[in-house]
Amino acid sequence: MITGQQIRAARNALKWSADVLAKEAGVNPKTIRRIESVEGLPDSTLKTITQIQSVLEAAGIEFIGTPDDGPGIRIYAHKK
Repeated sequence: MITGQQIRAARNALKWSADVLAKEAGVNPKTIRRIESVEGLPDSTLKTITQIQSVLEAAGIEFIGTPDDGPGIRIYAHKK
């Protein structure tokens, strides 16, 4: 599971707006903003988090650490 901070950091690293991420992941932009506002694990469905994570990974982001131990991101390449 990834954290709201990781999602926010990944989106910013890609220079994507919340609207762009929402469109790519097939979720509402308000959902992205709500998830990113959480400092730890987001209160959202596993399906939604998985969709967001998959889109960000396809764009060149690797999620590292765990929610409890050094959560972060690694940027590989901007594919989109």
